[in-house]
Amino acid sequence: MSGYHEGVGRLLDSYLSLPPTAPVRLAKRTSNLFRPRAEAAAPGLDVSGLTGVFSVDPVSRTAEVGGMCTYEDLVRATLPYGLAPLVVPQLKTITLGGAVTGLGIESTSFRNGLPHESVLEMDILTGAGEIVTAAPDNEHSDLYRGFPNSYGSLGYATRLRIELEEVRSTVSLRHVRFRDLGEVITAIGDIVGTGMWGGEPVDYLDGVVFTADEAYLTLGRRSDDPGRPSDYTGQQIYYRSIQHDVATPKHDLLTTHDYLWRWDTDWFWCSRAFGAQNPRIRRLWPRRLLRSSVYWKLIALDHRWSVSDRLEARQGQPPRERVIQDVEIPLERTEEFLRWFLENIPIEPIWLCPLRLREQGTAGDGELEAHPWPLYPLRREQTYVNIGFWSTVPGTPGRPGAANRRIEEMVDHVGGHKSLYSESFYDEETFDRLYGGDEVKRLKAIYDPNGRLLDLYSKAVRRA
Repeated sequence: MSGYHEGVGRLLDSYLSLPPTAPVRLAKRTSNLFRPRAEAAAPGLDVSGLTGVFSVDPVSRTAEVGGMCTYEDLVRATLPYGLAPLVVPQLKTITLGGAVTGLGIESTSFRNGLPHESVLEMDILTGAGEIVTAAPDNEHSDLYRGFPNSYGSLGYATRLRIELEEVRSTVSLRHVRFRDLGEVITAIGDIVGTGMWGGEPVDYLDGVVFTADEAYLTLGRRSDDPGRPSDYTGQQIYYRSIQHDVATPKHDLLTTHDYLWRWDTDWFWCSRAFGAQNPRIRRLWPRRLLRSSVYWKLIALDHRWSVSDRLEARQGQPPRERVIQDVEIPLERTEEFLRWFLENIPIEPIWLCPLRLREQGTAGDGELEAHPWPLYPLRREQTYVNIGFWSTVPGTPGRPGAANRRIEEMVDHVGGHKSLYSESFYDEETFDRLYGGDEVKRLKAIYDPNGRLLDLYSKAVRRA
């Protein structure tokens, strides 16, 4: 851990060198935020020593990692032991610290909850310029509880000790087609409740809605099944492999490594915006560049030079509105939300990922609070479905963010929650009601008494 302590020293030195009024940000090489931010006048904090995997303990099934360690690097370190994080977000460059402070989700979330629930303890650089260790049962347990969904408004994770779980060499998949959204919701409830479908265990669960009468659930099982695994890292496209016409499930097999990153190659289906799904272009596109981090850089260039907006203007059209969101909807209201979305927002496909908070929370948690994570108050006994949609829609002249505002209203109407990695348009009173405003203020007073860090509303809505 000597490298970690050296990295923390550089981080603190860079923090102390900032003028008292300068904004505090990380000098990260990658980002998975999709909301505009003001240009930083001061340099970001030096996180160069916080990017690695410090240790993997196969006996206790835990790992110690730097806050800026990517899941790609973590998975590379754990798979040789037959282990993986309890939840591995879909994109390779998402960092452990980012997934905890900004939330994350994947197909194990119906049984393992969200990434922050498998954190045993974490070191956090607070706004007061101190490194504190937060755990569920120590003197900083309030910060431990408030850190998820705080997006750097309460501090930055520098080290995390997390739980791991056993995996097998492959994942055996069943793609099950449904022609009615109500049947999809019923099936999700059954699988979440029993962990089974058709007499077989289900270890991984997510789905895709193409239209109101074409939806799929993909059921994964940890296995060492024989056979040649499929490869969706080159010419074949994973999400297209899901589709089929017959009533019986379509079977597939992936290595565990390729399953964990099955969505990254095409950034779900977003690579089509760059022509990467055109067979002629794809043949010329180097395999190593078929990954989400490359597409993100292309989008960043587009935003910087307003290429898409200029093309729309040449056709006499207003700029298209970005609708890039993940929302959590209670299971019993999911069909209602999906039907509304399909009728009102011209985006397809849509990703489905069921989730349920862990029954016992993180190790050491002896209490079962109804809302254990105050800045993103999901109910512990409730099954939710994460619904992800990432595209653009025609802009509405004079009404910026019109589609996003309608979605926010509908999410609130059905008792859901919206992730804050992308654009938000809430007024401050509504935002505080939805995202633990009173607890945020209390924690800021303790851990950032001089207001060095931007508050959550400024980050998420004011684009500061």
